[in-house]
Amino acid sequence: MTGTTLDDYTDRYARRVRGMTASEIRALFAVASRPEVVSLAGGAPYIAALPLDAVGEMLSKLAAEQGTTTLQYGIGQGTLELRERICEVMALSGIDVGCGASPEDVVVTTGGQQALDLVARLFLDPGDVVLAEGPTYVGALGVFQAAQAQVVHVPMDGDGLVPEALELAIAEVARSGRRAKFLYTIPTYQNPAGVTLSEERRERILDICERAGLLVVEDDPYGQLGFDGDAPAPLRARRRDGVFYLSTFSKTFAPGMRVGWILAPHAVRDKLVIANEAQILCPSAFAQAAVATYLSTMPWRQQLKIYREVYRERRDALLDALRDLMPEGTSWTEPQGGLFVWATLPAGLDSKAMMPRAIAARVAYVPGTGFYADGGGASHMRLNFSFPPPERIREGVRRLASVMEQEIAMRRVFGTVAGPSGRRRGQAGSDTPGPDLA
Repeated sequence: MTGTTLDDYTDRYARRVRGMTASEIRALFAVASRPEVVSLAGGAPYIAALPLDAVGEMLSKLAAEQGTTTLQYGIGQGTLELRERICEVMALSGIDVGCGASPEDVVVTTGGQQALDLVARLFLDPGDVVLAEGPTYVGALGVFQAAQAQVVHVPMDGDGLVPEALELAIAEVARSGRRAKFLYTIPTYQNPAGVTLSEERRERILDICERAGLLVVEDDPYGQLGFDGDAPAPLRARRRDGVFYLSTFSKTFAPGMRVGWILAPHAVRDKLVIANEAQILCPSAFAQAAVATYLSTMPWRQQLKIYREVYRERRDALLDALRDLMPEGTSWTEPQGGLFVWATLPAGLDSKAMMPRAIAARVAYVPGTGFYADGGGASHMRLNFSFPPPERIREGVRRLASVMEQEIAMRRVFGTVAGPSGRRRGQAGSDTPGPDLA
């Protein structure tokens, strides 16, 4: 007898489904959304900062006055009006007509997640390699896993992706006889680490990828949410060939709209549109009209400033609480923008094994294991500061620090403790190697 399963369809699934697992973040949502839990887990923007009355009036007017078009089918590439507004948004970051940005090369997607999926559908065959920062965005790992690709992580430090490590990874993949299709990177206010690729390294990374014939997929959801001056220009503002630029309005307007986009090399645009039509037929005409109207009629640049101020205050609250309350041996990144801090635990602690005790103490975070394709990262955790108010952030850190102190005390009494999969927490070599990002 080989065992039983509650799923009667197990032997009928396609091979690409067999490795699919629920993300660490999605699995936390049900618990973390309870009002008694301080959630430092998700990446939800603070929607209450929007002028909701004005947004509600805008949406009502759209349905009443333009319902015959906004509630109808649309085209696979997205409306020209929205693609023109998207080019105006990108121009703020330096991606303008001078570097080849055109509405003709923009494809509207259902959020940034679908943009990732379209790129994967176009370029990844089973067994292909994707190079990605370690750690990297958990949603991207799910997309690459579904495409049956292998993710090879490239280490980061406080200045972002390490160029020498990228060269080494490219060479090792080539020596193994495999093919690396592209580098997936979040160079600005990275999720989950919060670090930003330095100006000097941006040019080096692009040069390395160009020499290797490696495409670059640049994911930039957070680039306009900087707290301390402007972020470095995106990679796509520097090179037009071989660089795909992905972004979304989920962090700068509202995630419920589910509107994102890809700026692609011109030759690829038509294939992206065909893939988009095959997948969803067309993006929501109503959501597109809502975003285009918001960008055309509302002070969205001022709204960006409001978001930055709110998130700067909450980042400061989190960093202050970490300095005041975390046990000795804890370290963390200090992001200049975005939504996340990446924390490194004292030696021997396991963020995944500790999670049930944290939930019992009514605080939630995301274990670092969710951000590595191989399940490494147990000595890290991601902390979000965008959603809870400052006083709740501090309370959450207080609860988390108490749980960590108890874990440390247990180690002193009982020594190493078996973590997930029977691994001994604190055992040498039990975590993914790489530099400390703090």
